[in-house]
Amino acid sequence: MKIVIVGAGYSGSMAAVEAARAVANAEVTLIDRRGTFAAGAAYSTTNASHLLNVRARGMSAFADEPDHFARWVEAAGLGGPDTFVPRRDYRRYLEGVLAGAAVARVPGEAVAVEDRTLVLADGARIASDALVLAGGNYGGRLPARIAVPTVDDPWSAEGLAAIAGLARQEKDVLLVGTGLTMVDVALSLVDAGFEGRMVAVSRRGLLPRPHEEPASPPAEIEPPARLGALVRAVRNMEAPWRAAVDSLRPHTQALWQGLSLAEKRRFLRHLRPWWDVHRHRIAPPVARRIEALIAMGRLEVLAGRLRGGEGGAITVAVRGGGTRPFDIAGAVNCTGPEGAIARVEDKLIRQLLASGRARPDALGIGLDVDAGNRVIGADGAPSPGLYAVGPLTRGALWEIVAVPDIRHQVRDLARALDRESRA
Repeated sequence: MKIVIVGAGYSGSMAAVEAARAVANAEVTLIDRRGTFAAGAAYSTTNASHLLNVRARGMSAFADEPDHFARWVEAAGLGGPDTFVPRRDYRRYLEGVLAGAAVARVPGEAVAVEDRTLVLADGARIASDALVLAGGNYGGRLPARIAVPTVDDPWSAEGLAAIAGLARQEKDVLLVGTGLTMVDVALSLVDAGFEGRMVAVSRRGLLPRPHEEPASPPAEIEPPARLGALVRAVRNMEAPWRAAVDSLRPHTQALWQGLSLAEKRRFLRHLRPWWDVHRHRIAPPVARRIEALIAMGRLEVLAGRLRGGEGGAITVAVRGGGTRPFDIAGAVNCTGPEGAIARVEDKLIRQLLASGRARPDALGIGLDVDAGNRVIGADGAPSPGLYAVGPLTRGALWEIVAVPDIRHQVRDLARALDRESRA
């Protein structure tokens, strides 16, 4: 069985590894447009300050070997099961896992699918029996036009160089967004020698919450199916809020699938920002550095909206009233993943949508897939031999952006492909 996987971050790399391990007589090919395998945006950083947001005990690449990464961490002398390991070391771990699998690696940009043949930008064609889309998170756009140099993708080679250049400036630097990406960029600027002020702006000005030290075990809960009842149940739990949030982890996908379309839209419109900062927390050492930067006036976090200006002048319309003017040297896009699949600037995704081989999910946040991760076409039927994993399937599963969830998905897909190959 010829299995071709597009995207070589965690989702794609482990889809390839699991397929190579599980599918009889598999020929697995992994494609990545940057030519960086087992990295993706999340683990491409070389900065030791960029830590995993999950303790080592929760970051095994394999669903069936939950302590696989923790053992690697201990053997490498990086700490123990409760250590928040630098993301660059997690990349080394994934590289080793991928190197141990029979997977062919092809650098190149996938631009189209013709029948079951993948077409690359250089004209190369790769036939498949199963084509798996594993593009991960696609970068979002800046919400306003700013008349200063902007870094649209802080993880690209050009973006990293631009951030290093901004670190040499004396004026303020604008960080558009206040989530996980902003935290990374702020630390990158400081580590590169930036001595000025960073101004981080988002509509609500919410910062990711820190993990607890030591961690409380998840609370026990039998969550109700209705969204309002669920919120009340969590509020009424006699447990630390982190334990309450973590108690939902095993149930989140089922809860999401039990919500009506209207309830999902309400969640995205009103609750998602609060969910994100409480669910996707940062390592305590990172939180302490961010808190110190704020206390020293090096980082200012504002809730509001951007208004463009001339030259380096921008204005923030502050939530609750009033405006704040700033003179900035440049701006970095820290808005995080693109929230609408139709706006994703990826040639393959656009071709699949335009050709009807794929369609957006009902919320428009990912691709429509069935319970077996088969991509649904414009006609409402699964497209033969086309699958998706990872964040592309968040409309169906919601909680499918982190390793602890994706590892189960890619394992199950590999097992399904093995059954198909034997049929």
